[in-house]
Amino acid sequence: MEPAKTLEACQELKPSALKGRDVLRIDEFRPDELQGLLQLALRLKQWQKSGEAYQPLKGKTLGMIFDKASTRTRVSFEVGMYQLGGTAMYLNGKELQLGRGEPIRDTARVLSRYLDAIMIRTFSHQDVEELAAYADIPIINGLTDLFHPCQALADMLTILEHRGKLKGVKLAYIGDGNNVANSLVLAAALLGVDVRVAAPAGYELDEAIVKQAESYASESGSRLLFTRDPEQAVHGAEAIYTDVWTSMGFEAENEQRLKDFADYQVNERLTRLADPSYIFLHCLPAHRGEEVTSEVIDGANSVVFDQAENRLHVQKAILTAVL
Repeated sequence: MEPAKTLEACQELKPSALKGRDVLRIDEFRPDELQGLLQLALRLKQWQKSGEAYQPLKGKTLGMIFDKASTRTRVSFEVGMYQLGGTAMYLNGKELQLGRGEPIRDTARVLSRYLDAIMIRTFSHQDVEELAAYADIPIINGLTDLFHPCQALADMLTILEHRGKLKGVKLAYIGDGNNVANSLVLAAALLGVDVRVAAPAGYELDEAIVKQAESYASESGSRLLFTRDPEQAVHGAEAIYTDVWTSMGFEAENEQRLKDFADYQVNERLTRLADPSYIFLHCLPAHRGEEVTSEVIDGANSVVFDQAENRLHVQKAILTAVL
């Protein structure tokens, strides 16, 4: 796709119906809206690579509330707002009045008077929903214990770039049925990606997520498989995805999780079952020697740093669309 030559050409790609919308979970968007965001992200990425400026958010301010540590989320949102002409403000959740017991609804109402949007990275998804319910500005979920929608959109963009399409691509996810997996499976089902999830007993995706994904798959033609066998999931896969075995908030379970996931490492033996041209995905940070070996994540099939970069571009698309 050639870079846009005019601001108007880029503006035409902006999904105008998304203005003012919250981004709490990936399946709040229809498949065509997700496709629109992906195409906008591609165009914004091309503009950024070519050195051409597109700054529709001049005078806009994004507040970024962090209750969890962050590298990619903070830097990509902050840089993204800067590149779009706006300003991003870091807000440590522990230093806000929220940390001293101010009701979420009051914080939402106050910040709505100062900011144009809020991105929040926290633990409880219910807290984010409450924030959105009382705020008069868009709320963007930067990660909760249930969902990671920005990551899922970056995942889809990375698969699209490297496989040339989404519909019918065979994606294997190996490991914990966590927030990343929830959003990934929902996005895949909406966009027609065939996804196989292999997780040990007790770590499967929530049944409600599975049922919702199956509903979307019936519309998109996506084929879903949920199994405890990583070899079955990886067989013939065009993309392999994994995540850390112990997510933030579950550190006390680390020793048990290392035992439970011992047979779910993505290594060269497992990847030999995949399509030879498979791509390896990981949302990072990675624990080499646990969920993935160094040979795989640092190998020729790995696209994890393209995937990390794409957080910037999809979040710029989201910001452009909702603001």
